Amino acid sequence: MAKQKKSARNKTLDISIEEGKPYLDRCLTLDKNVDINAIVNKTIIGNTTDVCKLLPQNFVDLLIVDPPYNLNKSFHGNVFSKVSDSEYLNYTKQWLEAVIPLLKENASIYVCCDWRSSLIIGNVLMDYFQVRNRITWQREKGRGAKANWKNGMEDIWFATKSNSYTFNLDNVKIRKQVIAPYRVDGTPKDWQETEEGNFRDTCPSNFWEDITIPFWSMPENTAHPTQKPEKLLAKLILASSNEGDIVFDPFLGSGTTSVTAKKLNRRYVGIEQNELYCVWAEKRLEMAETDRDIQGYTDGVFWERNTSTFQTTKSPNDKVSLNKAAGKQLRLDIEP
Repeated sequence: MAKQKKSARNKTLDISIEEGKPYLDRCLTLDKNVDINAIVNKTIIGNTTDVCKLLPQNFVDLLIVDPPYNLNKSFHGNVFSKVSDSEYLNYTKQWLEAVIPLLKENASIYVCCDWRSSLIIGNVLMDYFQVRNRITWQREKGRGAKANWKNGMEDIWFATKSNSYTFNLDNVKIRKQVIAPYRVDGTPKDWQETEEGNFRDTCPSNFWEDITIPFWSMPENTAHPTQKPEKLLAKLILASSNEGDIVFDPFLGSGTTSVTAKKLNRRYVGIEQNELYCVWAEKRLEMAETDRDIQGYTDGVFWERNTSTFQTTKSPNDKVSLNKAAGKQLRLDIEP
């Protein structure tokens, strides 16, 4: 059956393996131990626990993990079936013990989960790392439930391997509008006054309500059923790594971690067992060569969701000025 023609505004990436064979050919399949030069900035096809045995030790600066949640879920030919809590706990320990030898002593770890798997994953992480926080982010979307509350939140556990770790606070502050500006002797106190409005760059909390799930008209969107937004990954990467560091994702999916790392001048390594998703990841990495935009993050600033009337700064290093950038405006952070 011929594939239905998409609307011109529909940017969803869903090319087939046949269409994307040149991208699949860029991926690695490992059958022996390799050094870091063989895998950096690569997508590796395979099962995480098997592949990790072949990777060099102590090369990861930042580990970002988005494992299958303990739900019945189909991933384009690969199916994850819900198991008992004890089986899911053992599954979590299995992949966790596979990646631990790969981490540097000062590595940071982020693990995504839903509310149910969070109860298991959080406790497991405490056995291996120093757990520092639990981030909860608002998914914005979610199916309603007749006999329960709509599930519109997910968790991300933040942990470190030691007390020595990277955390770049200034890189992840959020620009918010000031509703009731406070002045001292007529001068703004901890906020900035501009022609476009009054703003304050605030420290981020562990509750994120400024994230938009990728949708059909966004260039980052793919047909992956559980794709994470680039903006979400950008916060983790900017906070817990530096330019040139290696970001590792052992459940890469459609490539969001690697793509965002590339856009932010980090190196990356990703493992994904579904060849179709590897195709999409490599296609997106190619697109990132010419398009470095991250929805909701502009010129070093994370904007509140739906902030659409304010223009970007002139310099990527200027986080204070809100001078108008000629011809360049912040893209809408809402679904049309």
